[in-house]
Amino acid sequence: MSNEELEKEIIQIKERNKKVELDKKWETSLTRKISICILTYIVVILFTIYINQDGNIFLNSAVPVIGFFLSTLSLDVIKKIWKERNEYEN
Repeated sequence: MSNEELEKEIIQIKERNKKVELDKKWETSLTRKISICILTYIVVILFTIYINQDGNIFLNSAVPVIGFFLSTLSLDVIKKIWKERNEYEN
């Protein structure tokens, strides 16, 4: 392999790594979590309107969204604990 080919390959690897790092940031970003919450809230409201015409649908629809959001916050803690425990096994 020539030096030019090696340089091209290194550049490609660095570009791929940047994309992977950005994807990782997105997966854990507050923007992603809030977006999922908003979309979930909208779907639950529409579903609740469809199946149930009485009650406070906006308040009732917030319940699963809050549950989901709290679970995403706790996943970071769970993931950290899991990584610490599995780090020593390998």
